[in-house]
Amino acid sequence: MVRSLWTAATGMNGQQSNIDAISNNLSNVNTTGFKQQRVEFEDLLYQNVKLAGTPATEDTVTPVPIQQGSGVKVAATQRVFTQGSLQNTGVDTDMAIVGDGFFRVQKYDGSFAYTRDGTFKVDMNGQLVNSNGLRVMPEIILPEGSDIHTLTVSDDGRVSVRIDGQNDPTEIGQMELYRFPNAVGLKADGDNLYKVTNASGAAIASRPGFDGMGVIKHKFVEMSNVSVVNEMVQMIVAQRAYEFNSKAIQTSDNMLSTAVNLKR
Repeated sequence: MVRSLWTAATGMNGQQSNIDAISNNLSNVNTTGFKQQRVEFEDLLYQNVKLAGTPATEDTVTPVPIQQGSGVKVAATQRVFTQGSLQNTGVDTDMAIVGDGFFRVQKYDGSFAYTRDGTFKVDMNGQLVNSNGLRVMPEIILPEGSDIHTLTVSDDGRVSVRIDGQNDPTEIGQMELYRFPNAVGLKADGDNLYKVTNASGAAIASRPGFDGMGVIKHKFVEMSNVSVVNEMVQMIVAQRAYEFNSKAIQTSDNMLSTAVNLKR
């Protein structure tokens, strides 16, 4: 059977994965803290018909090989952790990270997850939580009688609020940020959360603005870093590559048809 049928089929499968990633990026263009994903490809094994260096005559060798490729495969789907644009929301519990780092929340099973989504809330116990009710770590709890509208968060993560009967704000906690030796090795866990893996390395904690961490901007959120224009261009390229591979399959089919019709 003609090799190009299977080779072109791997190309179509690869471009389908590319379109899937582009679609996911575009669908999350308004997701707070979302980081775009890109698909990386690598070629498959080669059949070595003739190796370079094979003796050609008594005194010469073949300078170049004859290799026939077998197609392409998806090598990785990498997150691009570039800074997203900041949006001023005016919400007292919103925070954005400018620079490196993640917020940490505790899941219901006791494990930790990390996020760039700073759209926090205050629950019935006065505790700072994310949109799904997961507690922000270290814990930030508003004292009884405090006015949430006086909540302030400094660039280095100090959280203060004014309590009834007091004139000056009271510091109630310290936000921490976390970074990783290899952030692209984190596992996306849905709900704007990432989990630690062996590839990412262990989380490194520090105060905002120290030890290479970014700073916190209060009453801002970080928007998605997806560029709609770039994704549309990538979609056009992927679509054309898909069509090219389908044409290769059609051409191979026509060649087989010609061979079949040699004898009538």
